[in-house]
Amino acid sequence: MTIADELQATIEQMVQRGKGILAADESHPTIAKRFAPIGIESTEENRRAYRALLFTAPGIEDYISGVIKFEETLGQISDDGTPLPEVLARRGIVPGVKVDKGTGQLALSPGDLITYGLDGLAERLQRYKSQGARFAKWREVYSINERNPTALGITANAEMLARYAAACQEQGVVPIVEPEVLIDGDHSLARCAEVTEAVQRAVFHALHRHHVVLEHMILKPNMVLPGKNHPVRANAEEIAAATMQVFRRTVPVAVPSINFLSGGLSPEEATRNLNAMNAGFPDAPWLISFSYGRALQQTVLQAWQGKAENVVAAQQALLKRARLNGAAQRGEYLAAMESSD
Repeated sequence: MTIADELQATIEQMVQRGKGILAADESHPTIAKRFAPIGIESTEENRRAYRALLFTAPGIEDYISGVIKFEETLGQISDDGTPLPEVLARRGIVPGVKVDKGTGQLALSPGDLITYGLDGLAERLQRYKSQGARFAKWREVYSINERNPTALGITANAEMLARYAAACQEQGVVPIVEPEVLIDGDHSLARCAEVTEAVQRAVFHALHRHHVVLEHMILKPNMVLPGKNHPVRANAEEIAAATMQVFRRTVPVAVPSINFLSGGLSPEEATRNLNAMNAGFPDAPWLISFSYGRALQQTVLQAWQGKAENVVAAQQALLKRARLNGAAQRGEYLAAMESSD
């Protein structure tokens, strides 16, 4: 099998109607924040137990086509001793891995961030692939204020995403390209649309320069949203219209799937917005789907509480949110479904 064949096979397995991606790639500091409200210490064993709970939840393979894992998780096992990537693969769920190394300030560009992790990436990808990972994820973030993101910040971040994506494809690993315009701030819906459009244009120009095959990647962007401190809220239909306008202007039809992140949204908001995009724009040239972390896991953590006797209830909570987002991916979600078992 050629590298192109490998990439195409992974895309075909991941890009399926009614299915999306579970983001379970929280770094150690982030998962510690997730565990803190339920009084759980972020030990290696607790992280293993929690992620094993997620990956073995009955029925999620009907709505989840891929899982993004943290590097540590690739080497962990389920309660019965099966490597966690194999647990997913046996169920037809594609294992993937977060490969970036976090963000820092972009030099001489106050307020702009840049993501680290390109050094040694090819070698790490080879190792991750040997551990079962078939796709990867890299996130660049963009803060909105009066000055940022600057043209330099937008260009530099696009270049990082393109270099990462090219390195992935060279190793036969599908890249998830994640440029996230943050919800933090008091910016308007229109301002978010302006920044998101500029970001997406820069990203796809960079991908073209680096010869990235668009058919063999997945885009994981933000929805177009007003800042969380903006006085005027937007409903799901307004968010869907603004979001789809931006992506129709900027994303080539060759991209097979746009899997939106949920950054800062509640589980219900993330589902409603996804549904509004699919119900309101059924002729979109890409699959419009989800790659949610907290929006899929929040109710799971609340049900689990770190107790073995709550594992089944926690898995049922994951299955429900996966099922509701699967319905939203088809444009068939109804608010009444939230109260059903």
